[in-house]
Amino acid sequence: MMLRNALLAATILALPVAAKAQPVTGLYVAGGIGGNYLMDTKTKYNGTSFGRGDIGKLRSKGGFVGVASVGYGLGNGLRIELEANGRSNHETLKNGTGAATVRGGGDLITYGAMINALYDFNVSPSVVPYVGVGGGYVFNSLQSFSAYQPGGNPSFTAKSGNLGSAAAQAILGVAFPIAAAPGLAVTAEYRFLSTVQNRTFGGLTQAGPAGSVGQLRLDPQMHHSLLVGIRYNFGVAPAPMAAQAAVVAPAPAPARSYLVFFDWDKADLTARAQQIIAEAASNSTRVASTRIDVAGHADRSGTPAYNQGLSLRRANNVAAELVRLGVPRTAISISAFGDTKPLVPTAAGVREPQNRRVEIVLR
Repeated sequence: MMLRNALLAATILALPVAAKAQPVTGLYVAGGIGGNYLMDTKTKYNGTSFGRGDIGKLRSKGGFVGVASVGYGLGNGLRIELEANGRSNHETLKNGTGAATVRGGGDLITYGAMINALYDFNVSPSVVPYVGVGGGYVFNSLQSFSAYQPGGNPSFTAKSGNLGSAAAQAILGVAFPIAAAPGLAVTAEYRFLSTVQNRTFGGLTQAGPAGSVGQLRLDPQMHHSLLVGIRYNFGVAPAPMAAQAAVVAPAPAPARSYLVFFDWDKADLTARAQQIIAEAASNSTRVASTRIDVAGHADRSGTPAYNQGLSLRRANNVAAELVRLGVPRTAISISAFGDTKPLVPTAAGVREPQNRRVEIVLR
């Protein structure tokens, strides 16, 4: 067992740097905070203070955004998540010139829930871009909002309200998995969120003795957000013990066992796999071996029957390469174990790179 672990660690360290990232699988949680910019929003007033009609656009001075989500990764790059979000922007209002100028402002609070569908691009273990779209429902609340004309008191004040609207969003992001903490990743995102309905705030009170009541309508709002955050994928296995064995176990000399690894659901030989097979073929003559055992294995991401066939195809491909390199076919013994003899025990359905292998043993 110590010999096998040492060989496994040495082979892993020699794998190409551009190994593929493991997709998010199962339950995860995520959160992020950042800055939010609300595009100019057209407003209309219906009351006695300024008459009826357009009184200008709300202009954002910037604000804040926060999101929290819980999701589920399907293991193939796709993720589905439920998100709660909140945004706060201070808005200013100015329209007209001279005595007819309308000025005002206040805070616009937007919060709600979205359902998102996202897809991770399998680029590298350390950088994973992703895109997503979402739909849901958000509420708008006006806080301390007022408008007035020069030389007079505020002409109306909007009471705080909570008016809902359907909303849609697009997401562009990149995750940076932390190798020292399996399952944990830092994220950076851009989000565009837009409401799709006009919202009318009633109960606007006019200053002065008249005390009239009007309405203020806001056109749909469009938000641009930049966030940084973290994501944690539950159930990710810690680094295998075999990798630690490379620190404490001496390298065997000469080597008589070899491990050939495969991509997920693949039986074809990579360039690195061909190098390992060539080394085994060369050493088979130096150690005067009388038999070469070639044993195929698979992880548990498929059914037992499928994994059995996949492990046999892998073993046959390795044996064929040995024969091509001059090893007599009669000296090779081929066996296939499917997912029954894993190097790293996992639950059913889990993709584990170290279990996708063929073992070559020189007897």
